[in-house]
Amino acid sequence: MKNVTLCPDGKYRWTYEMKILRNPSIFLLVWKILFFVILGIFCFVIIFDIAEWGFKPDRMLETAKFLGYFIIGMTVLTVLAYLLYAAIMGGKYIVDFTLDENGVIHSQTPSQAKKAKKIGALAAAVGAMAGRPSAAGAGLAATRTVMSTDFSRVKSVKAFRRRNLIKVNQTLSKNQVYVCDEDFDFVFEYIVSHVPETAKIKN
Repeated sequence: MKNVTLCPDGKYRWTYEMKILRNPSIFLLVWKILFFVILGIFCFVIIFDIAEWGFKPDRMLETAKFLGYFIIGMTVLTVLAYLLYAAIMGGKYIVDFTLDENGVIHSQTPSQAKKAKKIGALAAAVGAMAGRPSAAGAGLAATRTVMSTDFSRVKSVKAFRRRNLIKVNQTLSKNQVYVCDEDFDFVFEYIVSHVPETAKIKN
């Protein structure tokens, strides 16, 4: 192992430094959060319209077009916000990992965690004042700088080697574990060997 260290307490620990603009993992995570929040709102609007006015293809088409434009606008704003985030963080996302037979803990380094919490709190406040629940939700999500995963509750494990990423997914939680090329196989196999046999594995 190159960067993963077995500590005296029996836990494996390592620090991963990711260049934000070269690895799209964080951007894709934020974009998906916003997309599904917006999609949920539009689905509610469509259901309400059908219940109120009946099924009207023309009205549905207009709603779909508006959704498309809205998603394009959201994507542009997300890109700009992501570039600002990268600049504030110095172009790097630095995270510490702790791994043992019970689970894995993902925690942003203290200096970056303080910045992330301030950014997230500001985004949540601005989104709330602007009446935009998607922005507020994404802001609140950004304030979370520590994530713990219990292996006994894991539903799936997915490897994305090009992004040095292992996604460890529970029902309502998706932990993103980053690890360098040299240690990737060890960490992936360790996680897979400790999750339930019913968990879906993608390598």
